[in-house]
Amino acid sequence: MAALLTILVVPALPAAAGTFTPPPGCEAFLTVQTRSCKVSNHYTCAADAPGDQWRVDFGLNGPFFRSRIDYETQWVESHESDGTVDLLEPNPPDPASFSELLATGRDTFEFSTLKSNGIRENIKGYDQLTGQSVTIDGVTLMRTKYEVRATYDDGRMIWHARGNEYLHPEWRMFLSGAGQMDLGEGFLPQDFTPVEFIFPGEPDFLTTVPRYDCEAVTASAPSAAPSPSPAPAEAAAVPVSLGPEAAP
Repeated sequence: MAALLTILVVPALPAAAGTFTPPPGCEAFLTVQTRSCKVSNHYTCAADAPGDQWRVDFGLNGPFFRSRIDYETQWVESHESDGTVDLLEPNPPDPASFSELLATGRDTFEFSTLKSNGIRENIKGYDQLTGQSVTIDGVTLMRTKYEVRATYDDGRMIWHARGNEYLHPEWRMFLSGAGQMDLGEGFLPQDFTPVEFIFPGEPDFLTTVPRYDCEAVTASAPSAAPSPSPAPAEAAAVPVSLGPEAAP
């Protein structure tokens, strides 16, 4: 479920190549190249609670999303492309639990996040193991299915997502798969399935250059007049801060 933190962003236009450097006091442990022109760099920081881990997502225009999850993969903190910070509200009715999912095969969750612009999202859904495993680039992952819905306080829908993800039990991490997203105009497909796992010491570890399906992104980009302000599903053009932030 934590992999859904990228559902509202899509890589944008080309920028210079580079290599990600973790913030001071932090150490990177994994780079993941995915479908739909995205690469993610994962790291941990000594100052955080045990089990916390960070991820920074890069598209063709550089970094566009940064998030922190805890040992149970709760959405603790995220930083969006427009500078908005999103924090988990305390004492959720049904906290997300990676441990429960592994132990029972299903985990329900209900919690709220509060954005720095004052918008609260009330999030409710489930993750369920399918009983299937898949090996991608030599890494064996467990397949899940999910459905999750976010609403305003008055009950109006913000977004609704469903599909399949993957998890790695030892890494305590969800990885995106193929699914559908509804932002209010019907479900549309999306696919951020992992293609390549890169570890410390291997070529292209900590790269910021996405590798897969990027031709489709550049082919669909406007080539003439400047585009209008991005909608939520397109807001990837503004880089996010990569420095350490205070915990909620």
